[in-house]
This record gives sequence, structure tokens and C-alpha cells, in this order.
Amino acid sequence: MTHVGKVYRPPSEAHSYLLQATIGCSWNRCTYCDMYRDKPVFRVRPLVETLREIEESGRRYGARVDKVFVMDGDALVLPTEHWLELLGALRAAFPGLRRVSCYAMAGNVIEKGPADLARLRAAGLQLLYMGPESGDPATLKRIAKEGTFEEHVEAAVLARAAGLELSAIFLLGAGGVERSEAHARASGRLATAMDPRWLSALTLTVVPGTPIARLEERGRFVLPDVPGLLQELRWFLDEAHPTAATFRTNHASNYLPLAGELPRDHERLCGVLDAALQGRVPLRPEWRRGL
Repeated sequence: MTHVGKVYRPPSEAHSYLLQATIGCSWNRCTYCDMYRDKPVFRVRPLVETLREIEESGRRYGARVDKVFVMDGDALVLPTEHWLELLGALRAAFPGLRRVSCYAMAGNVIEKGPADLARLRAAGLQLLYMGPESGDPATLKRIAKEGTFEEHVEAAVLARAAGLELSAIFLLGAGGVERSEAHARASGRLATAMDPRWLSALTLTVVPGTPIARLEERGRFVLPDVPGLLQELRWFLDEAHPTAATFRTNHASNYLPLAGELPRDHERLCGVLDAALQGRVPLRPEWRRGL
């Protein structure tokens, strides 16, 4: 199993087989993101090389693999026929396989369209992780995120119609102090409109060398303090009303790990947040936080 550069995957893929089918991110312009800057030139790994790795991993791990996460940043960008080859090889290599997932950008989902998305679902792709990060147009523009509010909704509708499950990820602090409430509330509204099966919030970490870090150095971006970030999460939950979503803030970047089902646990989650804002619930110490 060969990986180029740093490897990132969602918390829920901690025990998955990580298959690097692309190197880097085809967008790689988000001002806050340092994940793929060590791989500035995006490329598709040669199919024959990836298939060879799958075959070898099948011999080594076989029935021990039940989940596969296909990397890097937006692997859905791969041509559909390329994907179908990978999915067929994964099914053959891992007889106990029950889920294949990847990161996806709104534009890639829309470009695939209903027919190709349905083909991928039938072949074994099950879950897409999409990170709008914000529903606020001004914030989306500042962080140079691919996709608008409307495009993320369109992509979510297409994915669900094809039978794909969706995990939506939002980023506390992305609007800075200036757009804090607008960012949080618009993000909750976008979560409602996307209606994912899984919903999570991460907290922005300003990484040295990124464009947003340079804005911070010049005083043009100010990250909310910890109470401000918790208040953002409270505003987000005020606006987020998915049909039935598992909600998590278990990522290492967050100060307050939460878990529940929305809308069922909305009142309980807000109660914990209110208690945290009042200092009655301990927060994750700084030394335990990370990307």
C-alpha cells in the first residue's frame, strides 16, 4: 500500500482501507486548507498501478477489509469508467466489502449527472463526503470554496436521487468574527437544504503559510474566540433541520464533542451547548486539538 504525501480521511474512516486513486486536490484553492499543498500538481494515479495495488492488498488483507475510502481530496473527479474499474476490482479483492466512500465537490457531482451517479452507486460507491464549509455567500467567496449554496443543494439532490448517502461538513469560524452569525446561520440553512444522512462541524485552524493566515497577519481576518465558536455552533443548530441526520462534532479540531440525531436530539444538544457557553461543561484542552 503506497501513499504519496500526507494522508487525510474523515474520522469515520479510521478503520478503512485507504486507496489513493488521485494525488492531491483538483481544486486546491481554498484559502484555509493546507491538506494538499505538499502535492500542488493534481494528477490521477495510473489505473493499472491502482488496480495492481488493489490486487496485492486483496491477497494480503482479503476478508479483513470491509470499508474502503478512496483518496485524495475529490476522488469523484475520476472518469466514470475509471471508477467502475476500481469498484469492480475492490469487490473482487475484498469479499466482505460493505462500503466504498470518497470526498466529492459539488461541481464533480453535478458534472457526473444522474445516469453516471446511478451507475457508480450500482457498482458499489455508497457514500460521498461533501464539505461546503459555509452557506454564507460572502464567506464562500472569502475562503475560495468551490461551489455556491445553490450548487451544493443541487449536488445533494442528485446524489440522494442516485441512492448515494451523503455526509455534509461545515467549518466553524470560517467567516471570522465579521461574518460569524451570518456564516453559522446560513450554514445551518444549507444543511437543511442538502438534507444529508450524516452532518458534522469542524473548527477552523489557521495554518501558517495559507492565504487565510496571511489575511490574519494583516488584520483582515479574526478567528472567533472559543465562546464565539460555541455560539456559532448554537446558531448553526438553530437553523439546521435535516429530515434525519446523525450529527457529530467529534473531529479533533473541535472544543466540544457532541453526538446525536437530528431532529430528535436537537433540544438535548442545544442544552449541552448552552451549558458549555455558561462554563458548566468542560471543553477539550488545546493540547488535545488537531487537524
